[in-house]
Amino acid sequence: MNAVATPATEAAPESTSERLRITEIFLSLQGEARDAGWPTVFMRLTGCPLRCLYCDTAYAFHGGEWKDIDDIVATVTGHGVRHVCVTGGEPLAQKRCVQLLKKLCDLGLAVSLETSGAIDIGDVDTRVSRVVDIKTPGSGEVARNRMENIPLLTPHDQVKFVICSREDFEWARDMVKTHALHERCDVLFSPSHGQVAPRELADWIVAERLPVRFQTQLHKQLWGEEPGR
Repeated sequence: MNAVATPATEAAPESTSERLRITEIFLSLQGEARDAGWPTVFMRLTGCPLRCLYCDTAYAFHGGEWKDIDDIVATVTGHGVRHVCVTGGEPLAQKRCVQLLKKLCDLGLAVSLETSGAIDIGDVDTRVSRVVDIKTPGSGEVARNRMENIPLLTPHDQVKFVICSREDFEWARDMVKTHALHERCDVLFSPSHGQVAPRELADWIVAERLPVRFQTQLHKQLWGEEPGR
């Protein structure tokens, strides 16, 4: 009997090793966080266990294509830039993501990881700048925050709050103070598009003299919702 090929959208067989399901790999400018403005290779892994109300990458929840990690690394290095961002979906939902991150670091690349904070970051190579998105009440997923990640943060890491309302702002402000997050790493406050005006959030931060960095999504200012940008 002839073997039946497994479609790329189906789960990988248990025997498959060193593969990841990838939605897209593309070169753009980093639009957020500490490395904003740098030419960066983005690697978007498929799948996410969360359903944040403001999510703008729901197309990465399903589908994707299984790729060997060595082939992924070759694609990344082929772009010829130093900065690499592994994102999703939720990249850590695929356990082999930590192997990919280590291989990228071993090549001397500047690697960042965008993670929801709902999954343990303890196995991630500390050479990676782990950008942990702490979910606010307005996200609809505040109960998924893994607070055990906070003691693992280093000065090389970053914490991000997406602010959906004044209530979210006050909640995030109190989180920063309670856990002294600004003493652990950079803290980023970002306005949720269509819910909080950037100027409004900036005014709140200045009025309270918070030790956080205001950020907007640079890539959206440049290219809007254009895929792969």
